[in-house]
Amino acid sequence: MTVVKSKVEAAIQSPGIFEQISGYDHEQVVFFNDKASGLKSIVAIHNTVLGPALGGTRFWNYNNEAEAINDVLRLSRGMTFKAAAAGLNLGGGKAVIIGNSRTDKSEAMMRRYGKFIESLGGKYITAEDVGTSTRDMEWISLETEHVTGIPENMGGSGDPSPVTAYGTFLGVKASVKEMYGNDDLSGKKVMVQGTGHVGEVLVKHLVEAGAKVTVTDIHADRIQYMIKTYKVAGVEPDAVYDVDMDIYAPCALGATLNDDNIERLKCNIVAGAANNQLADEVVHGNLLIEKGILYAPDFVINAGGLINVSGELEGYNRERVMSQTERIYERLLEIFSIAKASNITTQQAAMQMANARLKDIASLNARL
Repeated sequence: MTVVKSKVEAAIQSPGIFEQISGYDHEQVVFFNDKASGLKSIVAIHNTVLGPALGGTRFWNYNNEAEAINDVLRLSRGMTFKAAAAGLNLGGGKAVIIGNSRTDKSEAMMRRYGKFIESLGGKYITAEDVGTSTRDMEWISLETEHVTGIPENMGGSGDPSPVTAYGTFLGVKASVKEMYGNDDLSGKKVMVQGTGHVGEVLVKHLVEAGAKVTVTDIHADRIQYMIKTYKVAGVEPDAVYDVDMDIYAPCALGATLNDDNIERLKCNIVAGAANNQLADEVVHGNLLIEKGILYAPDFVINAGGLINVSGELEGYNRERVMSQTERIYERLLEIFSIAKASNITTQQAAMQMANARLKDIASLNARL
């Protein structure tokens, strides 16, 4: 007699999923499905030693579910170290919604998603990410209080992207100071990959600082908009890694620093807002060193957005948030110094900093 497995049983026993979760050392991974609204979502909670996991919801049209799982696991892990390195009392988590944010999103879907977030009992707090906006957070907030980045007219901090971009801009300046001896961006050639909410504001800061900026985006209309609005140059996505540049600023999806692309890069610095830029933290961190390229660890340079939305949890104060964000500059210089003194990659130096705090607080909690 042939036994036919249920879809649930088959999914649970699929090879590789639990190995992935175990490999990244997550506390919890939750799959949400709602046929009526079309919602397919995954929430990954990596670590709650420092506090509840706070991280954005990414709405992306993944090629397959395995790709979505890998992305949410990597992103949530990065949030743990981002919060730790930034000195925040928050854990690491992230969520993805599978679909096309331009065509599939609806109020019903986002409100249903809010109900799912509520069911986690505050262990995960969401916010904006690629493909989601303050409007989406407003819909989510109708169903749960565990959401940040809601509109300012509702008492929130609004879109965190400008703060992420400002922190990234300061990180670019810190990287330039480390490489060239001063942080003057006049005449520096910067390639900005991705011109969404964060990328566009970063371009604005760079142009105002006198940098010569080139942009690209997966959407051709965005490239044309940026060329017209900011008087920058534009290239097709495939041409990014062959552009003559001083600074490469990835501001789209991750893993653009890999075997093929690093070999093609013509720059001295990598400093951008994208998460998980290194396809392999060890291999590609070392490969950048071999090419003489200074790398600003992504979870340090792009922490401004997290700092901004975390401010809502204590009563939002813009001045305090911007002061915390400005520390990214000095924090990166400290990381660069540690990396040189210890003869390790900047990624390893940043991880040491984050892990030291996680270990200290875990030890403190164990004694209480």
